[in-house]
Amino acid sequence: MAVASDKTTWTIALVGNPNTGKSTLFGALSGVAQKVGNYPGVTVEKKVGEVVHDGRRWLLVDLPGTYSLAPRSPDEMVTVDVLLGRQSDVAPPDVVVCVASAGNLSRNLYLVGQALELGRPVVVALTMNDLAEAEGTKVDAEGLSRSLGVPVVPIQARRGEGLEALKDAVESAGAAPPPTVPQVFPEPFRNEVDRLADVLNGRQLPRYLIERLLLDVGAHIEDRIGLAEPDRLQLRARIDEARKRLAEVGCKTPDVETTARYAWIARATEGVVTHAGETGSRFADRLDSVLTHKLWGSLILAAVMLLTFSAVFSWATVPMDWIDAGFEALGGLVEGALPEGPVRDLLVGGIIGGVGAVVIFLPQILILIGLLTILEECGYLARAAYLMDRIMVRVGLSGRSFIPLLSSFACAIPGVMATRVIENRRDRLTTILIAPLMSCSARLPVYTLMIGAFIPARAYLGGWLQLQGLTLLAMYLVGVVVAALAALILKRTFLRSATPVFLMEMPAYQWPSPIVVVRRMLDRGWDFLYNAGTIIFAVSVVMWGLLYYPRLSHEDLAPMVADRERAEARLEAAKAANDDAAAADAEDAVAAAENHIAGAQQRQSLLGRAGRLIEPLVKPLGWDWRIGSAALASFPAREVVVSTLGVIFDVGEDVEDEGEGRLSQALQSATWPDSGKPLFTIPVALSVMVFFALCAQCVSTLAVIWRETGSWTWPALSFAYMTALAYVGAFLTYQIGTWLGA
Repeated sequence: MAVASDKTTWTIALVGNPNTGKSTLFGALSGVAQKVGNYPGVTVEKKVGEVVHDGRRWLLVDLPGTYSLAPRSPDEMVTVDVLLGRQSDVAPPDVVVCVASAGNLSRNLYLVGQALELGRPVVVALTMNDLAEAEGTKVDAEGLSRSLGVPVVPIQARRGEGLEALKDAVESAGAAPPPTVPQVFPEPFRNEVDRLADVLNGRQLPRYLIERLLLDVGAHIEDRIGLAEPDRLQLRARIDEARKRLAEVGCKTPDVETTARYAWIARATEGVVTHAGETGSRFADRLDSVLTHKLWGSLILAAVMLLTFSAVFSWATVPMDWIDAGFEALGGLVEGALPEGPVRDLLVGGIIGGVGAVVIFLPQILILIGLLTILEECGYLARAAYLMDRIMVRVGLSGRSFIPLLSSFACAIPGVMATRVIENRRDRLTTILIAPLMSCSARLPVYTLMIGAFIPARAYLGGWLQLQGLTLLAMYLVGVVVAALAALILKRTFLRSATPVFLMEMPAYQWPSPIVVVRRMLDRGWDFLYNAGTIIFAVSVVMWGLLYYPRLSHEDLAPMVADRERAEARLEAAKAANDDAAAADAEDAVAAAENHIAGAQQRQSLLGRAGRLIEPLVKPLGWDWRIGSAALASFPAREVVVSTLGVIFDVGEDVEDEGEGRLSQALQSATWPDSGKPLFTIPVALSVMVFFALCAQCVSTLAVIWRETGSWTWPALSFAYMTALAYVGAFLTYQIGTWLGA
C-alpha cells in the first residue's frame, strides 16, 4: 500500500468495541464539525467529522461499534467494507485508529488483530486506563506497542488528555510503511486460503475476505460477493472440501480463529499487563451484586426511573414559566401593533400560540435527556438492560432487544435503526414493531400538558415523590407493558423463533462527563427546536388556516353579534350604575357570547367539519370534535397535537391566570357546547395520554420501518395495530375512569 504522506486530505477510520469510548474520542477530535447520514444502499448511520493537524485535513469516520470484523449484520459488513476500501462514498482509510479499553484488553485486541490483517497503518488508542488501574490492572503502553508493532497511545478523551499525542502518532503512522501483517493462523489454514484465492483470483477479493469465506459458517460473505448460482454452488463445494481437510489436521472451523487469535493475544500481552490488586474490582462486583439483584436491583431501577420522572416536573417549572411569559408578551406586542383581522389572528393565534405551546416543554425534554445520559454514561443503563433480559426472555426476546427499545425512549427512529445489531430476522422484526410503543420525547409535551393541567400537584415522602411524576412514569410503563404483550403475541404467532441468548459486556463504572451530557442535551434540544421551527411551524399555520376558513356569512353571524352587543350594553349600564353584581353577570354574558361566536366559526371551518365528522367515533373516548381534530392533525408528528390544541383553543388571547400556562388554563376552561359541562376531566386527560402513548402518529418512524424492512407491509401493520391499541386503550381508560368517578 502506498504511503499517504503526499496527500493533503487523509481518511481516518475509528473502529472499536462498544463501551470503549470510541464515540467520545470521535467527539473530542472533531468537535462540532460533524456530519451524519447513511451509507448508500443501507440504513447504517455514517458519522464523519473533520480534523486539521499540522496543516493536513483529516476526514474522521466513526464506524459502528463491533466486537470483531466477522460480518454477520449490516453494521459489521459496512465496517469491513470501509476498512477494505470497498465503500463507494468513503475513500480507503489512510490510517485505522483502533480504540481499546485497558480494562478489557484481551478481548479488545481480538478486533485489533483483525484490523492489522487488513494491511493498513494502525494506531491503538488505549482508553479507560484510570478505571483499569483502579481495578488493579496496569498496561505498559510502550511494551504493548513494541509487541504489536504499531503505536499505542494512552488517552483520556473526556478530559482531553493524550489527544495531541494520538494525532502525532496518526500522522507518523500514515507517513510510514504499513505494519507487518501478523501470521495468526496455523500453516494448514493459510495453505487452504491460498488454494481458495487461486480459484477466486478473477474476483479480486482481498485476502481477508477469502479467510472469512472459510470461517463464515452463515454464508454471509458468499451473499455479498455476488456469484451466480452455478458458481456459488461450485465455491460452496470447494469451501466444504477445504473445511474437511482442515478438520482432519485439527483445524476445525470456525473454532480455529478463536484459538489462534487468543494465542496471539496471549503472546502480545505477555509481560505487558500486570494485576496488582483487586480493590476496585471487588467494589464493582459488590455494587453489581446489588444493582443486578433480581429483587433489590428491580426496586432500585423502579426508584431511579420514578425520581427521574418526578424531576422532570419539579425542576422545569421555573424555566417553563419564563418561556410561557415570553411568548405571551410577544403575542401581546403583536396583538397591540396590528388591527383585528386574519393577519393578526394568524400571527398571534396560529404561529406564536401554536409554536409557543410546544417550545414551552423544552426544559422538560432537556432535563429528561440529561438524566438518562448521566445514567448511561455512569454505566447504570447497561445493568438495567441485564435486569430487563429476565423479562425480555419471557416474551421471546433478549436483552439485546432492550438496547434499541431504550434508544426509542428518546426517539423511535434511532431505536428502529439500532435493531441492526440483532442477527435473527424474526427477533429484529419483532423489536422493530414494538419499538414505537416506547414513549419517545415527542410524546412528552402531550403528557406534561395533560398532567400539569389536570393531575393534582400532590407530594409524598417529604416531597421526594409527586403524583404528577407517578402519572408520567405510568404513561411510560403503559408503552412498556403493551410492548411486552405485543412481543409475546408476535413471537408466538407469525414471527415464532427460538429465544436468543443474550451476552453483554458490563461497562466500568465511571463519572459522567459533563461535556458529553451537555452535548447530548443540546443535540436533542436542537432537534426539538428545529422541529418546532419547521414541521410544527408549518403545521400550525396549516391548522390555523383549516380552523379559520371558511368564515360564517354575515347573515349567520348577525344574531350572535347582536347578542354580544346587548351583553356589552348591559355591561356598560351596570358599570355606570356602579352595580358590581350586575357587571359581573354582564361580563359572563359577554364572554359567553364571544365564546359562542368563536365556537360557531370553528365548527364552520374545514378542520371543524372534519372533527365533527369523526366526533361520533371519538366521543366514546370522552373527546369532542376539537380533540379529535388535534389527533387527526398530529399524524406527521405526535407533538403537533399540542400546537394544534393551542390553535384550536386560541391561546393567543389573554386567558392566563397567575401561575398557570395559557394553554393549560384554556383547556381547563373548555366546556361541552350543548351542556356547558367541563370538556376535560381526569378520565379525559388520561384517555388522551393513553391514546398518544400507544398510537403510531409519526410518519417519519413509519418511513424508517419501511427502509429497514424493505417492505410497506411492516409499517402498515405497525400503524394498524398501534392505532387499534390506542383507540381501545383510550376507550377503556375513559370508560373505567368515569365509572370509578375519577
